[in-house]
Amino acid sequence: MLLIERWNRLKVKLPNRVNLLAVSKGFPEQDIRVLAGIGQKDFGESRLQEALPKLSSLLDLEHLRWHFIGTIQSNKVRKIVQNFQIIHSVDSLLLAKRISRIAGEEKKDPRIMIQVKLREDPTKGGLEPSYLLEVWHELRSLPNMKVIGLMTMAPRSSELAERRILFKECRELADQLGLLDCSMGMSSDWEVALESGATWLRVGSSLFGKRL
Repeated sequence: MLLIERWNRLKVKLPNRVNLLAVSKGFPEQDIRVLAGIGQKDFGESRLQEALPKLSSLLDLEHLRWHFIGTIQSNKVRKIVQNFQIIHSVDSLLLAKRISRIAGEEKKDPRIMIQVKLREDPTKGGLEPSYLLEVWHELRSLPNMKVIGLMTMAPRSSELAERRILFKECRELADQLGLLDCSMGMSSDWEVALESGATWLRVGSSLFGKRL
């Protein structure tokens, strides 16, 4: 099956320290079951309304770990905290505080990536590095959750050389904060992200094929 071939080609290129996040947004439950059957554990979704029925129908696969990677609306935080173990797209201190409070109420302890905005881009959110440094002590002290890394996305119009610089800046910022993980790189630029120090690669179409 082509899906398995693509997965094998990707996995063989990744060192042990780098994790493949299969972005299953827009793809059916059957594809997730195929990849789970050959060892893929981590799956990413970005639309809660689409994700929840999938998660419910895949409850028998208890080893799966679900990541939320989309923009988070405040009224969706509780459902995300209830259903996702890792959240990549925490783009404000206010949102982090809300996750912390709700995680306490739900008796959950999600792992968190702080989304950083390293370039001007009206289509992307995130904390600017200077502000992140300013509020870092407060962020890392929030209870009921653990900040494990940073997430970033390059502007769509940027060239690969520009993306390499941006990804390296994200890695350096994570190192400065003592964070192990960097979630960066997608189907179009994961190899550049890998070279620049990514530990989570968010790959969708290169793995599953074109979305319908």
